[in-house]
Amino acid sequence: MRVVVAPDKFRGSLTAPEAAAAIREGLQRVEPAVDVDVVPVADGGEGTVAAAVAAGFTPVAVAVTGPTGDVVDALFAVNGDTAVIEMAQASGLGVLPRGPNPGTALSAGSFGTGQLVAAALDAGATRIVVGVGGSASTDGGAGLAAALGIRFRTAEGRPIQSGGVGLRDVATIDVTGLDPRLCTTELIIATDVDNRLLGAHGAAHVYAPQKGADPAAVQLLEQGLGTLAAVIAATTQVDVRTIAGGGAAGGIAASAVGLLGATLASGSDLLLRLVGLPAKLAGATLVITGEGSLDSQSLRGKAPHAVARLAAAHSVPVVAIVGRSTVTQHELDAAGIAQAYSIAAIETDPARQMAQAAELVSTLAERAAQQWLRDPGGQHTATAGAPSDDQ
Repeated sequence: MRVVVAPDKFRGSLTAPEAAAAIREGLQRVEPAVDVDVVPVADGGEGTVAAAVAAGFTPVAVAVTGPTGDVVDALFAVNGDTAVIEMAQASGLGVLPRGPNPGTALSAGSFGTGQLVAAALDAGATRIVVGVGGSASTDGGAGLAAALGIRFRTAEGRPIQSGGVGLRDVATIDVTGLDPRLCTTELIIATDVDNRLLGAHGAAHVYAPQKGADPAAVQLLEQGLGTLAAVIAATTQVDVRTIAGGGAAGGIAASAVGLLGATLASGSDLLLRLVGLPAKLAGATLVITGEGSLDSQSLRGKAPHAVARLAAAHSVPVVAIVGRSTVTQHELDAAGIAQAYSIAAIETDPARQMAQAAELVSTLAERAAQQWLRDPGGQHTATAGAPSDDQ
């Protein structure tokens, strides 16, 4: 028997490699001889670089400008001519010094992410994947572009203010200083959202409140992004307002396409291939995926769903081990996940769920092994660790 273990992170308690190790431990307590292939995964947000490093990429440390101007230590990963960058490390909510609020929602920028791209170019990368989940900024990617040589100026010729608050003053964009190495580099923005830049479903209205924006800040950011889009169109003849996914990460995807020549790709699908998951699936007995919270968004292209899609091509059953699940068995079946085992189903205390996450994940892996490796005939029998349809 061979089991492929491919979880994403359990936010706040376990990294993807830690979750994978706990699952392997539980499986081998039940079946000591089982062959376990550990492939931690990610979808472009926090944990993307860790998953790449676990797959054999080399980590590179860089000190960059954080979202509010403080220096932060960030990592990217490189393997040959390919680099993987995690926007959350340089410009993410997790590196805001005092957490999100209306002020940081307006002032946070993406300059540090551009510095990571420049560092990857310095390392010789000609293919750069930027996972943009977990961002703190709604600056339309102006910071990213500025770090790579593009200049945004007011009507008076002054540099604009950093962050989304400065976008309303953009009058001209000077692209002549763009790093020439980007002309021969494949720049890929890895995202699993399809929101456009502007409007009720755009970057400001949907995502800025998650970054601390109050209604007044949302309106300011929407106006600024609209101004930026108009000046980009006048400068490059690219209408970034029409790009599906252009609203990702506070609009960084739109400017990356319009100013840097980037392409957009599904973060989950792209990163699963980068970490080598497809090659592991042929001939596997079972695939175990997972993440901290399995919800309806998880089943719309996030890592567990992407794992299930790949496994389906090899006719390998998939189960999930999660912190909590809010989806029904019908939804799981539709996504190609045969069963979900939830920490919340066996431990009701949230503090213990977090503090003992590795032990609880390992226990659920034991139960999955009992059902799927020792008792194939009982695969769909409900247990204390397998949530019913209403969990």
